[in-house]
Amino acid sequence: MTDEFDDLKAAMDAATPAPDPQRKDANLRLAEKNFDQFQGSRDPARLTSERGTQSRLGKGIGAMLNTLTSKAGLTATTAIVAVGLFMVIPQGRDLLLPPPGLDEVGGLSDRIVLRQDDTASSPQVREAPKTERSEDADASLASVPAPREQSEQEAVLSAPEPAPAAPLALNRAVTTQALEEGFADAPSSGIRTDGLARIAPPSPAGIVAPSDLSVLPEADTEAFANAESNPLKITTDDPVSTFSIDVDTASYAVVRSSLMSGRLPPPDAVRVEEMVNYFPYAYPAPDGALPFEPTISVVPTPWNAGTNLVHIAIQGELPAIEDRPALNLVFLIDTSGSMQDANKLPLLKQSLRLMLSQLRPEDEVSIVTYAGSAGQVLEPTRAAERSTVLAALDRLEAGGSTAGQDGLQQAYQVAEGMSREGEVTRVLLATDGDFNVGIHDPEQLKAFIAKKRDSGAYLSVLGFGRGNLDDATMQALAQNGNGQAAYIDTLGEAQKVLVDQLTGALFPIANDVKIQVEFNPAQIAEYRLIGYETRALRREDFANDRIDAGDIGAGHTVTAIYEITPVGSEAIRNAPLRYAETNGTVAVSDELGFFRLRYKEPGQAESQLIEAPILRQQGVASDDVRFSVAMAGFGQLLRGSDYLGNWGWDEAIVLANGAKGTDAFGYRAEAVKLLRLSETLSQD
Repeated sequence: MTDEFDDLKAAMDAATPAPDPQRKDANLRLAEKNFDQFQGSRDPARLTSERGTQSRLGKGIGAMLNTLTSKAGLTATTAIVAVGLFMVIPQGRDLLLPPPGLDEVGGLSDRIVLRQDDTASSPQVREAPKTERSEDADASLASVPAPREQSEQEAVLSAPEPAPAAPLALNRAVTTQALEEGFADAPSSGIRTDGLARIAPPSPAGIVAPSDLSVLPEADTEAFANAESNPLKITTDDPVSTFSIDVDTASYAVVRSSLMSGRLPPPDAVRVEEMVNYFPYAYPAPDGALPFEPTISVVPTPWNAGTNLVHIAIQGELPAIEDRPALNLVFLIDTSGSMQDANKLPLLKQSLRLMLSQLRPEDEVSIVTYAGSAGQVLEPTRAAERSTVLAALDRLEAGGSTAGQDGLQQAYQVAEGMSREGEVTRVLLATDGDFNVGIHDPEQLKAFIAKKRDSGAYLSVLGFGRGNLDDATMQALAQNGNGQAAYIDTLGEAQKVLVDQLTGALFPIANDVKIQVEFNPAQIAEYRLIGYETRALRREDFANDRIDAGDIGAGHTVTAIYEITPVGSEAIRNAPLRYAETNGTVAVSDELGFFRLRYKEPGQAESQLIEAPILRQQGVASDDVRFSVAMAGFGQLLRGSDYLGNWGWDEAIVLANGAKGTDAFGYRAEAVKLLRLSETLSQD
């Protein structure tokens, strides 16, 4: 690059004619005569504090810096300034030469490169002389006004600070004093003293642009709810597996957010069951009076030829939309200072606008916000009064600390006042999960929410933003509030969760749904449950109706997958015990295991039981089954599982791509793209 600049400088020097003082004076006199004659003005020049070309140029530079609002604007303006300096001031051409005193972060050295001497072969480096003219220029530049403060919109939409751009060498005699004196006292202006702008462009008409949402700040305070991967169990030692079902989808959206920002997600952010359950599946619908029906398939394991997979699929019934009960919805919105980013409160507002269009006129909506304190900003209002609800949403602004406990208490109080017999009441909490006033410990929040759920109001959680995302708190709230946790990173995700799957997200068909599988040690030597680490229950919890568990909404599907190792398989990892009981003490059966499911109908205290045997060659490896298995493999790859052997990204991509099926909304095609992106990022 230096050689190219040298060539350019040499060409311009050769093309520049030698100065002719007499010709210059004659031209100036002619210009003055023409000006007086044609402009018709004989008045003297107006007084001005800018006493020279360099002074006025400096003020122009300051004005342009004040109006910078984007990296693109900075680049364009810097180019214009550089050309102006080059054409106007004698030293301008020497900006092509890098000053030897420029520091690493773009700061300006106390030394400058002056114009190359006509008789020298190398530039002369010396201290800038304090001539009368340069003092005048410095004094006038010192009067350049400080940059204006950021507007509220710019403050909300400011993106995280990117890596510093390549520093621009500016002539110290012209710019240093203006930068140091004019900008040093304005840290909130978005202008750094090294002259590099840090202001993100505002989005037009309040719409969150894709570029605004793709920025992922460093995960400094993020906390994710997860546990160590389920271990391999020896059937003779521990034949029973019990867990609560999960229909949350937050983990998949967080994984996508990380990957689209160019980095692999933290392993703890990956909950395999949520990777699997993110997608809609067309499992067999229930036939009869039951709200859902399990479908069990036993298929080969793609990553281990010596094992099989037990695939358990549950399809919830989807009642006719016109049959759904009336809805009482309390929007509990986090308006604390941490919510000001473009992918938080602004995206939240847009998401709730989408949801409002799906409500019936008779549904009621209320809005409670919390920051330093909680408050109700919208009394219960019929969804038919859409303009009133939207106006309340539009008035929300971010600022203050996060009094989450106060907000939850008031939201439940409002919900209880709205609730009527035969209607569904739900609190929908929208937050980045950052609770820093009142109760903020997940365990304490569990106890608080457990007391409140008895009121009959469900609690669902929508997460927004990255950087301080408290996924652990969100999970604690949703799991104990009989609700669903989702993460909204784009308007497309808001469309999926709050429009396409609205009925399943808001209207339950079964509460406290638990699954228990007993494996036959005569047939199965080892097994492991893939995912559901945070949903594990004790064996005795299955029949205890006082133990809380997951809920299924209308039309929801739930998938659970076990990897099982048959007796006699070469894939058995644990050596047999020397003093193990003989098979004579075990009931002889061809069953691989036995499936049990307990659930409560909404509003009921006693559970009902569904049972079914697990047999060899049961079910079929449909596209739904194979794609869910591919997603289970995807999640395990992201977590660095030790159970996949040589099975890797290529195999996962082939399996997922071959099982996309109809893919009406393109969710599965997107997953294949994320798999490919993960493969590339994992090679770094």
